[in-house]
Amino acid sequence: MSALWSLVLPVKGADGKSRLALADDRLRSPLAIAFALDAIDAVLAAGSVGRVIVVTSDVAVAGALHGSRAEIVPDPGEGLNAAIRSGLAVLELAHPAGVLLADLPALTAHDLDAALAVAATHPLAMVPDADGTGTTLSTALRADALVPRFGAGSRAVHEQAGHVPIELPATSGLRRDVDSEPDLRQALALGVGRHTRAALDPASPASPE
Repeated sequence: MSALWSLVLPVKGADGKSRLALADDRLRSPLAIAFALDAIDAVLAAGSVGRVIVVTSDVAVAGALHGSRAEIVPDPGEGLNAAIRSGLAVLELAHPAGVLLADLPALTAHDLDAALAVAATHPLAMVPDADGTGTTLSTALRADALVPRFGAGSRAVHEQAGHVPIELPATSGLRRDVDSEPDLRQALALGVGRHTRAALDPASPASPE
């Protein structure tokens, strides 16, 4: 496959990660934004990705992406899959596309490029989350074949729809979504991006190294 991938990332921003219980709850909203920005940084750095569509109505997220090549599509506010459909609607129908959930602070461009190289060999593919029941990435070689099926138990739902699981090691940042404090500890052990580091340690500036 020679065409670059287009990826859609739904981002709730400060209102996200409502299930993330932390000792200091004031960190939840900043971390929700930081996770997304770190995931988007990795996507923008991936050599296999062309268009990057961020579906959000969070002004902080949109402001942080100003000047980047990420395209902002307003979130209609009707749930995760509706947000994804809004992003998919702006894509070229015959081009390869994927949907990436953005709570992946340990994602690297290398991990994403490696997964997309495997995805390019299947009409439909997906990456299971670290727990094995959810989905962090779904792909299709044609954007018009990509139907969002995210939610509880989404791995099984995606597989039933024909998405081939891409088996990645547990150490892949593409699998390590963060929904709990233990998840965050595991992501930190893998190595998180600059935004998450800065949210956890305000003395650490969120600037490129």
